[in-house]
Amino acid sequence: MKRVLEGSHAVSEAARLARVQVIAAYPITPQTHIVEALSEYCSDGTLDARFINVESEHSAMAAVIGAASGGVRAFTASSSHGLAYMHELLHWASAARLPIVMAEVNRALGPGWNIWTDQTDSLAQRDTGWIQLYCEDGQEVLDTTLQAFRLAETLNLPVMVIMDAFYLSHTFEPIDLPDQQLVDRFLPPPSPRFKMDTANPCALNQLVTPAAYMEMRYNTQMAMQEALNCLGKIEEQFAAIFNRTYGPVEAIQCRDADIIMVTTGTVTGTCRQVLAHLRSRGENVGLFKIKLFRPFPANLICRHLGAAKKIAVIDRNVSFGAGGIFAQEIRAALCNLDRHPRVFGYVAGLGGRDITPDTLIEIYDETKKNSTPDQESVWIGLNQEIVESWRN
Repeated sequence: MKRVLEGSHAVSEAARLARVQVIAAYPITPQTHIVEALSEYCSDGTLDARFINVESEHSAMAAVIGAASGGVRAFTASSSHGLAYMHELLHWASAARLPIVMAEVNRALGPGWNIWTDQTDSLAQRDTGWIQLYCEDGQEVLDTTLQAFRLAETLNLPVMVIMDAFYLSHTFEPIDLPDQQLVDRFLPPPSPRFKMDTANPCALNQLVTPAAYMEMRYNTQMAMQEALNCLGKIEEQFAAIFNRTYGPVEAIQCRDADIIMVTTGTVTGTCRQVLAHLRSRGENVGLFKIKLFRPFPANLICRHLGAAKKIAVIDRNVSFGAGGIFAQEIRAALCNLDRHPRVFGYVAGLGGRDITPDTLIEIYDETKKNSTPDQESVWIGLNQEIVESWRN
């Protein structure tokens, strides 16, 4: 069934179709629409789930940690400072190997106070042990959320489904809403290996000495590394039922490209148009979309980008003192190749500033004219008058 849905409600519909059993939520713009819809579903009986109103995002994560420890399918959503407030418990969720799914709507961190899109909030959590999946459009959001539950419950690791604020969360588009029976066939009820059970009492999350702690972390790392293969199998099963697939990365006209532009999130859609324009004027350019960021698909990066002459990475984020985060990770992935392309990093679109076709063409032209990068990250679209006035 086709419906015109807001991107946030694509997440809500996916959680409903997944038959989520416990939802804990605290509102924060621009995430609120996701849990508002779910609260209505719980209230009117559309979804048979427990909706827990909590006093903070920290409590929301604590609640779904408790629910998942009891063996039920748990979901929450957050954004920006709410996600930052969860930080401590994100480690608890992954280290306890709990299959929680969270929708994360990318929003800038303050100050200055800003409610628009910026990937720094989710990327600041990249070392917490959560699988991270970045989505381009509403259909991908819905499908990825369904796949995220399978992935989380197969590996016993939590998953973030990540989407750009407003460009995706608050825009409407036609979305194929799958039939509940088909979703049930793809996503069976959870069957955890370990859970709190009064019939089989046990202690969870106890003190661990140096004699065993490192082995626990090694097992988490091994599970994370297995995520790439596991996601591929899950996508194959999803495609067999719903005839849609995405992949951890997508390479578009990269095989013969001298310059490859690397994107993630909604800017990918704009870059698809720019790619067609540049190709029509004879430019030898490709586009590479990264969906899976944790675990980082280093082998796929090397396979698809290694033969290019130059890589232009568009980062809607920044690690202060280092530059764009995706560019850093790509440089690290490519560094051991005998021959590797020059990686040009660009920071653009922070705090919701538009990344337009002209912005992307400027990035391409800048990459083409320079033989080597002259700095770690070039900031695109700066208002120099504002920069100078604040500096002085």
